[in-house]
Parts: sequence; structure tokens; C-alpha cells
Amino acid sequence: MSDPAKRPSAAHTAYAVTKELILSGELPGGSLISEGEIAERVKVSRTPVREAFLRLESEELLALHPKRGAVVMPVPPGEAADVLELRLALERAAAERIAGTGLPDEHQERMRDLLRRQRALAGVADVGGFADADESFHRCIVEASGNRLAGRFYATLGDRQRRMSITALRLRPERLALLADEHEALLELLCAGDSSAFASALLDHLRATHGSPHAAVRDDR
Repeated sequence: MSDPAKRPSAAHTAYAVTKELILSGELPGGSLISEGEIAERVKVSRTPVREAFLRLESEELLALHPKRGAVVMPVPPGEAADVLELRLALERAAAERIAGTGLPDEHQERMRDLLRRQRALAGVADVGGFADADESFHRCIVEASGNRLAGRFYATLGDRQRRMSITALRLRPERLALLADEHEALLELLCAGDSSAFASALLDHLRATHGSPHAAVRDDR
């Protein structure tokens, strides 16, 4: 028998379900949703859904409109370039640290496991699952550097990163296998301690996936 104290609250469940619908793209930007729809889906009352919506509004994923419901917020103009610029800075810095200390065995093993998972997901064109594994792979690079502050900050980009990846890849599922190949190349550069080549390959990798937003990212090569 499960421990009732360990069960997620109704509000948390409504929050998690609604957030997943948004991040996965099932509810794209501009979609109008109501408390009643989510309450019916999750099988809870509207009160916990209202609490969940307020939390999602604070995360800038929903805009609440009294008596109308909530509108899913599109990715704001310029946010994609901002996220990519931060990712580049953090991952480049991580690669430079790793070049000096070496890639820890446990992180290399974790990244190879993620590569195997990515190839399996690419084989069935699972864009959502791949986007999750993609975020984990890149976050592992930063965590492998040993900079805990950078690792914690990078984790805060996770939701935005996943949403951007799903949006970019939904219409190009054939690119998933290529992404896995690019990730493997990045891993080998980390293992070799070649931070300069890693930085160049990372920039090309992100530009190829996300396209035009990268025009705002300065190329330091």
C-alpha cells in the first residue's frame, strides 16, 4: 500500500500535467485552456487546477484571463537567442575546465548511456523523449566540469531548452539520428581535451538545430 504522505498533491499533479502539455507542444503557444479541461483530464476539482495555473503563470508559461481561462504563452521574441547564448557560454567554459582535469569516468559513462538512449528514440522518431535526453546530455557536460554553480544555473534552462528543441525538431524528426552523431562527436572532443574544437562543433551543432535564432549568437571562432 502506498504511503498517502508521499503521494503528490492534486495541485502538483495538475501543475505537472499542464506543464508537460505545454513543454511537449501538445498545447502550443496561443492555445486557450480552461480550469475545467485540466480538472477533467486529471480528475480533480478546479481549486487545485487554479493553484497550478497560478504557479505556471509565475513561470511565464501561462497568462490568466478571468472568466476566459488561460492562454499558453509563446516563446518570447529573442528568448531563444538568449538561451542559446547562455548555453554556449556555460558549455564552452565547462569544456575548458574538462580539458584541464579530464572527463570523469562516471560522466563519460552517463553520456554514453544517453547516446544509446538517443539512438533508440531516434529510431522511433520520439521527438519529446529525444528532447529530454538531449537536455540531459548537454547538462551532463556542464556538471562534469565540477562547477556546481554553473550546473545549478544550467538546470534552470532545462524547460526552455526542451521546449525549444521540440519546436525545432517536430517537423524534422529525421534530424534526430544526426543529432545523436553530433553528440557523439562532442563527447569524443571532450575525451580528447580539445576545448577549442569542442566550442566550434557545439556552435555548429546548435545552429543546425535551431536555425535563425543563432544569428544573434556571436561567433568567436
